[in-house]
Parts: sequence; C-alpha cells; structure tokens
Amino acid sequence: MSHDHDHGTMPMPMSPDSMYNNSMNMNDMAMHMNFFWGKDVVVLFDGWPNGRLGMYILALAFVFLLAVAVEILAAVPIKPRMRPLSGGLLQAAVYAVRMALAYLIMLSVMSFNVGIFIVAVAGHAVGCFIVKYRPIAAVYMAANDAPKV
Repeated sequence: MSHDHDHGTMPMPMSPDSMYNNSMNMNDMAMHMNFFWGKDVVVLFDGWPNGRLGMYILALAFVFLLAVAVEILAAVPIKPRMRPLSGGLLQAAVYAVRMALAYLIMLSVMSFNVGIFIVAVAGHAVGCFIVKYRPIAAVYMAANDAPKV
C-alpha cells in the first residue's frame, strides 16, 4: 500500500486577477463578490436577463413584485369559520409559497447587483405599506371620528 500523495498540484480556486477584481470566472461567466452596477447580471436563471436592457428592467420588476407578494402573503388572515385541519393546511400552503418567494428574492440579491438589491428592499417597503396602510387608516379615522368630551 503506497502512501505517496502529490500535495503540490492543488488547483487555486481563484486566479490572482480575479482576486484583485473581486470576481470569480467560471467558464467565462463572471460571478461578482461585491456590489456592482449594471445590466450585465444573471438573475435566478442562466442567461437571464442576458445583458439586454429590456430584460434587465423586467428582472427588476419581477424581483420588486416578488418582494411585494412576500409582504402581502405575510398578512393573509385565517378565516375563523374554517375547520382546524383545512385552515392549518391552507396556512401551511400560503407559508410555503411565501418562503419559496422569499428564497427567490434572496437568490436574486445574491447576484450582488445594486439595482436588484434596491428593488428588493423597495418591494418589501411597498408591500409593507400596502398591508399596514388600511389598519392604520382605520385606527386614525376611528380616533378622529370619536366624540370629543
């Protein structure tokens, strides 16, 4: 049984040039390791948006709407007249969809594109506003409509 091992031929995971630029190049695909601006990004699927401005704008809109949907799904109420089993299954299904969308947002933000990051945060903020506006407005209206003593 031989115990000779060649420890001197381990490949470097990143070339010195890619370490200097904070990006990794795997088969001519640059993977950024820091935030950057630009439409040349891969969001969720290989080849999308593929450096085209229109598709990049569509990707931004898609991530924005995903973030809004996550916030709205977080506020889905339980119907009080549902049976416990069906109500629990419905809530679990909504939760599963919400988590899947949240993970898609996380993967999108991991592209390190500043535009994607901004629309993800903005989508969460707009979704939170949509969910919270009506209850806050109702409390405000009730407080202002109450008779003054």
